[in-house]
Amino acid sequence: MKRYKLFVIGLLLLTPSKVVKAAKPDYQCSDSMKVVKLLKQASQQDSSVNYMIYFARQLCGVPYVGKTLEKNCTERLVVNLRELDCSTYVESVLALTMCARKGEMSFEDFCHNLQQVRYQDGDIHYTNRLHYFTHWMNENVRKGIVKYVEGHHELFSATQTVKANYMTIHVSLYPMLMKHKEWIPDIRKMEKAITGNKYAYIPKSNLGDSKLLRQTIHDGDIIAILTSRHGLDTSHLGIAIWHTDGLHLLNASSIHHKVVEEPKLLKTYMAEQRTQIGIRVVRPL
Repeated sequence: MKRYKLFVIGLLLLTPSKVVKAAKPDYQCSDSMKVVKLLKQASQQDSSVNYMIYFARQLCGVPYVGKTLEKNCTERLVVNLRELDCSTYVESVLALTMCARKGEMSFEDFCHNLQQVRYQDGDIHYTNRLHYFTHWMNENVRKGIVKYVEGHHELFSATQTVKANYMTIHVSLYPMLMKHKEWIPDIRKMEKAITGNKYAYIPKSNLGDSKLLRQTIHDGDIIAILTSRHGLDTSHLGIAIWHTDGLHLLNASSIHHKVVEEPKLLKTYMAEQRTQIGIRVVRPL
């Protein structure tokens, strides 16, 4: 607890205009208890355990609920393991994994890691939240939290040119942004920072159960599903898990209304989604 208090005080001194109202995380007692329980259980696992898969499976069955980060008037670090969407699921699993790998056992440690994953420079403010997953990947690679998974051009055979403007065009879909339209210029600046960036990706037609794909994507990698929808870079996130028949996805699913280990192959799942074009991948370090 002392470490966390010092951390919060340091943030207040560094960036008072943005952090004062966000210093106390938004959570329920059941969330903090669940985090501590999960970390304790993980510490008792074999040293060879894949923590990303372990925690991802521990959260299976949690209801899918969108916009859980949008409920406050001002930005706060929201910890909600009772309701998850695809982004908060991946972030929560990653933050738990970071704790487990470092031998950290407290809720305060988890909050610190989640804050680092979710925000640019760890600074809690709506305009610093990594809303677009392209921005999320770039920032967390820069911080050394994840690394890009890249591979042979035979697999990464397509290129995405990012055009991000969905948030500023559809402000009404973002409750907090609607309440604080003075934040729109900063969001637009963030969109412009990633617009025009080009990234090689794996088209969904290349997601068959090949030796090359198995060598490239590992259990526990974070998969970003790219979209052709105007103004967006990605439409869904999940965690890679290999079955005997091929690549599947652990994800907070709006289709199943809960966190699931998707029974369909990722290739089959994506073939049914017309606007999903392929995937990019990052690996927790």
